[in-house]
Amino acid sequence: MTIKDAQTTVDDWIKTVGVRYFNELTNMAMLTEEVGEVARIIARRYGEQSEKESDKNKDLGDEMADVLWVLICLANQTGVDLTEAFAKNLEKKNIRDATRHLNNKKLSE
Repeated sequence: MTIKDAQTTVDDWIKTVGVRYFNELTNMAMLTEEVGEVARIIARRYGEQSEKESDKNKDLGDEMADVLWVLICLANQTGVDLTEAFAKNLEKKNIRDATRHLNNKKLSE
């Protein structure tokens, strides 16, 4: 599935099953909540925090997909073509960071 396909799929689902988009502010709050759920799993599974028994069966991929879903909703609502935006962002990074990380002594240790 391409990013464009994902944007179309989410839009179709929202308009049929979901009835309508939540407003942008609600979706921004939901995005923050979903990112927090990803952070919780990462902090406990890969960081130094102890993982609670109730978190051990949490699916990191599913939580990341929730983040992507809400991000796509926001993109659709605000008229952002994520394929185009991502391509521009990658180009920016390739220009700005062409040698930046290669010259970072902290990364070579």
